Amino acid sequence: MKVVRLSILNFRGIKSATLHFKSHTLLVGMNNAGKSTVCEALELALGLDRLKRSPPVEEFDFFNARYLDKSVEPPVPIPIEIEVVLADLHEELANKCFDRLERWHTVENRLLSEGDLGLADSPGVVECLRIKTVASYVVEEDEFEAKSFFCNPPPESGRSPAEVPRYIRQLFGFFYLRALRTGSRALSLERGSLLDIILQRRKIRTGIWENAIEQLRNLEPPIDEGAVNLVPILENIEKRLGQYIPLTGEGRATNLFVSQLMREHLRKTVSFFLRTSESETPIPFQKAGTGTLNTLVFALLSLIADLRKDTVIFAMEEPEIALPPHTQRRIANYLLTSVRQCFVTSHSPYVIERFQPDQIQILRKSPDSVLTSTQLTTGTTLKGKTYRKHARSGLAEAMLGRGVIICEGITEKDIVLAVAERMEEANPERCYPLDLSGVSVLSVNGDGSLPEFGAFFSALQIRTYAFFDHKVRSSTETEKLTNSFHHLHETTYAGSELMLVAEVPSRKLFEFLVLLKDSGEKPDLPLPASADLVDEVKALAMSILKKDKGSGYAGRLIGLCDHDELPSSVTTLLNTVYGEFKKPAPVPPLDPPETEVVPAGETTVVPSADAAGEELV
Repeated sequence: MKVVRLSILNFRGIKSATLHFKSHTLLVGMNNAGKSTVCEALELALGLDRLKRSPPVEEFDFFNARYLDKSVEPPVPIPIEIEVVLADLHEELANKCFDRLERWHTVENRLLSEGDLGLADSPGVVECLRIKTVASYVVEEDEFEAKSFFCNPPPESGRSPAEVPRYIRQLFGFFYLRALRTGSRALSLERGSLLDIILQRRKIRTGIWENAIEQLRNLEPPIDEGAVNLVPILENIEKRLGQYIPLTGEGRATNLFVSQLMREHLRKTVSFFLRTSESETPIPFQKAGTGTLNTLVFALLSLIADLRKDTVIFAMEEPEIALPPHTQRRIANYLLTSVRQCFVTSHSPYVIERFQPDQIQILRKSPDSVLTSTQLTTGTTLKGKTYRKHARSGLAEAMLGRGVIICEGITEKDIVLAVAERMEEANPERCYPLDLSGVSVLSVNGDGSLPEFGAFFSALQIRTYAFFDHKVRSSTETEKLTNSFHHLHETTYAGSELMLVAEVPSRKLFEFLVLLKDSGEKPDLPLPASADLVDEVKALAMSILKKDKGSGYAGRLIGLCDHDELPSSVTTLLNTVYGEFKKPAPVPPLDPPETEVVPAGETTVVPSADAAGEELV
């Protein structure tokens, strides 16, 4: 069973959205793009216990917190609507919902209509189940409610649509693991916790609470009162109570128990203990490290998945939090191989690289809060082999941003980053840091690779800039570059070393050479007699930069330059970038606190570093 379409209306930060999915899906995008909201929408529609919450939604679950249209009289509720189309249904769900099924065209990503009866048995057409969850404000009760309905067949005139019963929701097998938020109760035995779900599915929960209550009630004594000399205190309390309330019957009237001996209290009290090393005493799971806690939660989720293979859909938010890279990869591999479908949000290259390009969707919100997705594709722009080679080294970061500067080699990348750092230090008001702007700098394998990378990122609606050396190109090569980038910046030099030697002052080149010699990196370097021998200085600097290309020397040379000494070929490019990704408007200062007027003859006390509590008239 898979989710093939999700439609969202008026939910949280999303005014509207229609997203299509083929199989496993990695949702990426900048912060506040709507990744978590998509997972929350899936849970509202498919989660077993979400609708049982009281209330199932709250004021700010509605877009702009507008749940009531007050422009009309009487006011009319504005609902949240979430529609999910499920295809590739497993046999049990298909059999129990046989009279609700429709047909889904997997190639055209649409439902078949009455005019498509001839396509019902065509290749690529499968059975599907469509359900809709509607959440709204009930004016008469001053409360929020949410219900799920079958969309097919449509209700008869004057009748409400049929609700999806709980036993059908159980068959959806949807589980949502939130980042750092599930662990607080996942390993407890509260209703709906992961451990409670496992006990339900294994049918071993019956009688557990009755047995526990009976054992706790029969503890004798309930708490070892004598060991801590509690008996005199309890007896004294009983005597004092007896002065106001008649305490009848044999024996003690007061006792201490380890719980309230009620099922709901026990659910909140019973805790999962674990020991992470042989020398340690078991501790409550909440006291374990964040990484251990997250891994424990995932272990429970994997157990649930194994109980019903091929019928489980996982939504998992940022599995990389507090986990080392190898664990991130293992979790991603498990999701991709052991569950029917997964939805993952992540910023980690170790997670991103495990997904195939066609399984990755980049989410964006328009200014009017309409959510759209762009599917990552390779082949037409970027070769699959090239994608895999660069996935972790730069593609994963750049795909999550707003702009990317693509340099033809590692030396050019070092130069751009070093110049950007100096410009941002010198003019912080104008040059907003590239990383805060969401602009990445990526190096590729020569200028021949520039067009495919430019076309790849341009297709993802990411602003693209190219930085490369001058050479004679054919009209076809020039056209490919022009069509692949938003902005081209070709230097007038045949190599980055030539650019540095020509545009960096010779005295800085000399200072750089002295640094290499004095540091011991180049102890035998034959330095010119002085910085005034410009030709000798430039020739030697050129030789070092070219011989040790990719060593980081270019970036170190830039680090010695003042702002007005930076190479203009690079500052011209970066000025274009800074001009398009401007610094946000400054935050207005807080108004000064009002000075309290003290009537004559009275005093007020103000805190003082020298004399706290000093009285002022």
